[in-house]
Amino acid sequence: PKMWREAAEHHEALARRAQKHGFAATATEHYDHAIEAYRMAQHPIFYDDNPVKLRLCAKLNEMVDRRSECAAYPIERVEVPFDDGKTISCLLHLLPDRRRAPCIVYVPGMDQTKEVFPRAAHNIAIPRGFHVLAMDGPGQGNSNIQKIRAVGDAYERAGAAVLGYLQGRREIDSSKIAIYGISMGSYWSLRLASYDHRMAAVASGVACFNPNNTIFTQSSPRFKQMFMYMAGMEDEERFDAMAREMTVRGYLGKVACPTLLVTGEFDPLCPLEDAIEAFEELRVAKELWVLENQFHPLWKIPNLGGLDCHEYVLDWLGVALREPGIPRDHRRIAYLRQSGDGPF
Repeated sequence: PKMWREAAEHHEALARRAQKHGFAATATEHYDHAIEAYRMAQHPIFYDDNPVKLRLCAKLNEMVDRRSECAAYPIERVEVPFDDGKTISCLLHLLPDRRRAPCIVYVPGMDQTKEVFPRAAHNIAIPRGFHVLAMDGPGQGNSNIQKIRAVGDAYERAGAAVLGYLQGRREIDSSKIAIYGISMGSYWSLRLASYDHRMAAVASGVACFNPNNTIFTQSSPRFKQMFMYMAGMEDEERFDAMAREMTVRGYLGKVACPTLLVTGEFDPLCPLEDAIEAFEELRVAKELWVLENQFHPLWKIPNLGGLDCHEYVLDWLGVALREPGIPRDHRRIAYLRQSGDGPF
C-alpha cells in the first residue's frame, strides 16, 4: 500500500499541475495512473473500516471525479439500488455525443474494481461505438466498503439490477447490452448470463470458470485470503463449504445468448480441461479462444501483436451485437499461436 500510494501521489501532483494549466489530455492520462495506483494501494488491506483503506478509497474517488472534469467524453457515477438500502456503484462511460448505442457491462475480477476499465485517456470502446458501464459487484470496491458481500447469488442479483437500470437509460440500446467479465468476473459473467437473459451477448475472458477447482486450493493463499474478506468470512471451513459451490457446471446450458470464452493455454486458475468442458456445455452460438503458451493475464501478449485481449474481445462483441449477428449454430475454437496470428 505504501509504494502504490506514493506512485498515486506522484501522478496526482502531475495531473493537478497539467489540469491547472489547461492541458486536459495530459491531466486525464495522469489521473488514469493515479486512479490505478490508489486502487491498488487500498486493495490488499483486508479489514473492514480500516482507516487507511477508507482514506485511500476517498482519494480514489476524488481522482475519478477530477478525471471526469478533464476527460474528452462524459463519465457518470451511477448508484443502482440494491439490498437493504445499499447501492451497486458503477461508472458509466458514455460516447461523446451520447447517442443511442450498444452498451458493454464490465464485470471486474477479484483484484479489480470498476475503475480499472476502460481508461479515459484511451477508451477503446469509443471508436467501436460502445458505451461502457463498469460495476463494483458484491465484494468489490465500494460494495466492499458498504459490506455488500460476495456470497451466494449476490453477484447475479446485482448484475440483474444493473441491467434493469441500463434499460431505462435513453442513451442505451436496451436490445444490445453485452456482458464482459475478466478473471473472477469470467465466472460471475457466465453465472449472470445463466440467471438473467436480457443481455444480447457475453464474453468471458482471463478465465476462472470454476473457482472451486484450483484458485482456492492450489494457487497462492492470497486469493483465498482476499475472497474470504470479500465474502465477509473469517471461518475457513465455512468459506470452503461456500467455495465448493462456486462453479459454472450445470449453469451454462441456461445461457441464452452468443458466448465467447477466452483463456490462456496454461492458465493455472483455469485448467484447459475446464475451459473445454464449459465450451461443450454451452447450447448457444459460441467461440473458444485458447492463447498458446499464455497463463492468466492476457495483457500485451505476442499472440495479439502486443495488444491486450480487450481490443479483440470488443471486436467480437461488435460482430455479435450488429445485424445479422452470429448464427445460432455457430461453433468455433481458435488456437491463437504465440507468433501472433490473432483469433480471426
